[in-house]
Amino acid sequence: MRAPETTDFPTVLAGLEAAAEITRLRLLALLAEAELTVSELMTILGQSQPRISRHLKLLVEAGLIERHREGAWAFFRVADRGAAGDLVRSILAHITAQDHLLGGDRARLGEARKARAGEAARYFATHAVNWDHIRSLHVAEDVVEAAIREAIGDAGVHAMLDLGTGTGRMLELLAPQADRAVGIDQSPAMLNLARTRLEHAGMRNVQLRQGDMYALPVERGGYDLVVVHQVLHFLDDPARALREAARVLRPGGRLIVVDFAPHTNEFLRERHAHRRLGFAAAEVEGFLREAGLGEVAHHDLEGKRAAEKLTVSLWIARDPRAQSDALPMTLKEFA
Repeated sequence: MRAPETTDFPTVLAGLEAAAEITRLRLLALLAEAELTVSELMTILGQSQPRISRHLKLLVEAGLIERHREGAWAFFRVADRGAAGDLVRSILAHITAQDHLLGGDRARLGEARKARAGEAARYFATHAVNWDHIRSLHVAEDVVEAAIREAIGDAGVHAMLDLGTGTGRMLELLAPQADRAVGIDQSPAMLNLARTRLEHAGMRNVQLRQGDMYALPVERGGYDLVVVHQVLHFLDDPARALREAARVLRPGGRLIVVDFAPHTNEFLRERHAHRRLGFAAAEVEGFLREAGLGEVAHHDLEGKRAAEKLTVSLWIARDPRAQSDALPMTLKEFA
């Protein structure tokens, strides 16, 4: 377990002053449980928008919570890193789980989550036929996921980034290995699906962000594992997206790409917005090397009846800069 981060006296004092108010402490307890919007917090706490917004502003200024936008919405959550986030978690750890006031807040949070889950279920019911049809065309997902896990290995991950996170499945699969995980997607509807899925799985080390694959809203050099799972075939410039993915890798960090090998299923372009009908191994390897990555390896996954199934390809590459605590490459299975 990592040691709490330390900071200067004025910062700690400002954090304690910001937390020392009944509504703000209730907000911190809620935002330690989930990312929430102003409207959701208004419903849970039964308070007006101006009042909630004013308290949130003070907490953001003190560094105790973070704010990010998804289109017209703004989401808030407890800071996941740094001394301010550690201070919040320390304060909340001293409050009994049986507290009546916070227990009522948690119950109303549960109702808000159910409402969000209902919206996600309705969206998925409308679009599930697309995913089901595409899944039926390639090797079983459990085979693909097992190959991804094998490629990554069992070592812990400091920070993971999932690009084009979609329903959040890669985060659900891999975030338990990470201290911190972030998922990026451009679609608010898909982020709602992912948020519901990850909340149901009880994952508190995950953040979701709306963002552009070509201009990622995350820090440079901050991630030792970046995953791009079944995303490249939707993009008009996959090489550019991989350059941007490489930009956010830590020294020695790894990038995993999963996509289809070349195929002739033109209907995927016509009906499901696939811009590319798969990628040759050498093409993606070239993209990765042009992005400045090394130790590029490739592996194809084919079903038992390969002639009737799309082939799923995996690539793994490493940032070549030296890092003493870099994760092992785990290349043997790609030989």
